[in-house]
Formats: sequence, C-alpha cells, structure tokens
Amino acid sequence: MEKNNVLLVDGMALLFRGFFATSFRGNFMITSKGIPTNGIYQFMRYFLDAVDTFEPTHVVCCWDMGSKTFRTELYEGYKANRDTAPIELVPQFDLVKEVVEAFNMPNIGLENFEADDCIGTLAKLYGKDNNVTILTGDQDILQLVDEHISVAIMRKGMGNYEVFNWDNFYEKKEINPNQVVDLKGLMGDSADNYPGVKGIGEKTALKLLKQYETIDNLLENIDQLPKGVQTKINNNLDMLHLSRSLAQIKCDVPITCELDQAQWKYDKNRVTMKFEELEFKNLDKLLS
Repeated sequence: MEKNNVLLVDGMALLFRGFFATSFRGNFMITSKGIPTNGIYQFMRYFLDAVDTFEPTHVVCCWDMGSKTFRTELYEGYKANRDTAPIELVPQFDLVKEVVEAFNMPNIGLENFEADDCIGTLAKLYGKDNNVTILTGDQDILQLVDEHISVAIMRKGMGNYEVFNWDNFYEKKEINPNQVVDLKGLMGDSADNYPGVKGIGEKTALKLLKQYETIDNLLENIDQLPKGVQTKINNNLDMLHLSRSLAQIKCDVPITCELDQAQWKYDKNRVTMKFEELEFKNLDKLLS
C-alpha cells in the first residue's frame, strides 16, 4: 500500500517570518478596510511553495494559542525575551486561520500548549503508517526526526529548505535526534530564554553527549569530568533539569485530527473568493 505524505505546518513560524520579511520595508499591504495583510500574503506564498516542493496528500496547520503555556508555569522567564507582537500583526492572527480554512485545511491548537506539542503529537500518530514532513523555522522540532518523520527548516529566501531526516541527521548535527533535548538542557536556548548550564556552550555540550550519550549517563559519571565542567554542572543542576523539561516537546497532547479530514483538496472558487476579500492580487496564479 502506498504511504500518504503528510505535511504538518508550523503556522506561527510561517506567519511571523512572512510578516517580518515584508514589514521591514514598511510594506504592510493595507486593504481598503484598513486591515494589514502582509503576513498572511507572505504566509500563503511560503505555504504554496512548500506544497509544490513536498507534494503532500494531506496537510494540517498547527498554531500557538497565546503566550501562557505549561512551560511558562514551569519557568517564568520562558520566552520572556520576546517582544509583544507588532500592532499590524495582531489582526492577522485570526484572519490567517480563515484563509487556511478556505483551503479546507484543519487548524489545530490547544490552550496551554505550543504548536510544537500539537505537531509532535500528530507527527507520532501519523508517522506510524505515513511519511510526515514538518515545515518550520524552528530547530527545536529536530528532536522529532525519526524513520518516517522529516523536518524541513525554512532558510533565507523563497523555496529554500534544509531537510533533516533519519539518514542525514547525524552527519548534519553530530548527534542523534533523541539527543537534541539533552543538548538543549546543557547549552540552553537563547531564543526561548532558558539558560541550561551557565558556562557550557554548544561545543562542550556536543562533546559531552558524544562521550556520554545522555544527561543521565553524564550525571552518573560526573566524577570523571574535568573539574571545571563538574563545578558548572553541580552549580546549575536544577536549571539543567528544568531546561531539559522545557526543551522536551510533548507528544501526548489531547488533540485529534482524523487524517481523512486533512486531505489536500480544496475548492478553487472558495479560495479565490477569500483572496479577493483580502484584495490579494497575483496569488491566484500560484493555485494549481
């Protein structure tokens, strides 16, 4: 039986990327009703390019549902370095979901969890019998790579993806996908604003994981480590464990989306009407 190709889209990653790619030139694309649409327009360009590239049979779009999640409860500083969304982007959050809906594509998100957790849960579910590609700009998701799950990281420019899969992962990253969480635990993540072990950067973290494979194994052999590294870890043990918990994507979030509901099949007229409502010119040409 031929396997389906499922594309899981990190909606926020595309929307934010689309917004900032166009707004830095001051191009907010305001409709005649005064609504900015630049993020949505660029989101659609990225999205339709990805559909062309990866040729999915099924597509699901996942979203963050606000900045408060179980991770902010664990650690107040989590993502606290992020600026509030620009005022021109705010009305585009709900509107972009309407556009996604016009394509007959499921919008999935759950209060208290991040899009990553929804993506992780669906990827594991669909990955049992199908091939899954996750489209994002976020390196955290690399921990989900396995035999049937690939991650396409969007690079600068249009149609530029770096695809990580089971076969090329070690060669690209020098560790295995299941070590990504421990890597983040040790070195932290400045984008998400958690520190890991103070004084341990990526180079040392990689070296330690190559030697000891996991944080647990590392801690069992802590007396074999250089004195300086021992001290750093012992001084930051709580933060090491906390950082590892923050980095771990939850793959058992209570969401469902039957694969049948996600079939990539849309009514061109419905989409065209939505594009016209938002006064998008030229996007129609990208519809197959």
